[in-house]
Amino acid sequence: MFKTIAIIVVALIAAVLVYASTKPDTFRVERSASIKAPPEKVFALLNDFQRWDAWSPWEKKDPAMKRTFSVVTSGKGAQYAWEGNWEVGQGRMEIAESVPPSKVAIKLDFAKPFEAHNLVEFTLEPKGDVTNITWVMQGNTPYFVKIIHVFLNMDSIVGKDFETGLANLKTVAEK
Repeated sequence: MFKTIAIIVVALIAAVLVYASTKPDTFRVERSASIKAPPEKVFALLNDFQRWDAWSPWEKKDPAMKRTFSVVTSGKGAQYAWEGNWEVGQGRMEIAESVPPSKVAIKLDFAKPFEAHNLVEFTLEPKGDVTNITWVMQGNTPYFVKIIHVFLNMDSIVGKDFETGLANLKTVAEK
């Protein structure tokens, strides 16, 4: 009986590992919203790391989070590092590209809960008195992460936070 159970368990683990190897090598999470504000106003909230506390969903998850800003906090080269609880982890961001008022691209590096190197991009498109914003995060999916993706995918992990962040950004920008 024990031998049969052991064989079944090993077979299930092997099946998960084989299935994980078929998962994509990259991931992409994307959310969009419309904000009734000019792109310049929305851009200013994205392009300055010190203004992220007004809208970023992760700022609220750990009010005791330690934050470190570079001397320059906005535009290309601005850096922001954090160290917080298990929900926010530890990492750093650097604005890699800043194209007023249409695009902010960020290099995002996590140290905890696990190492990851991703790219984040905000694109802004004016449509009359509304600004359409798209928030994208993409990166590589190492094998270890593929195993996690058998049970959870990045969209389900991060997507709700993007939605919350865009709703917060809308509230702040429309004031």
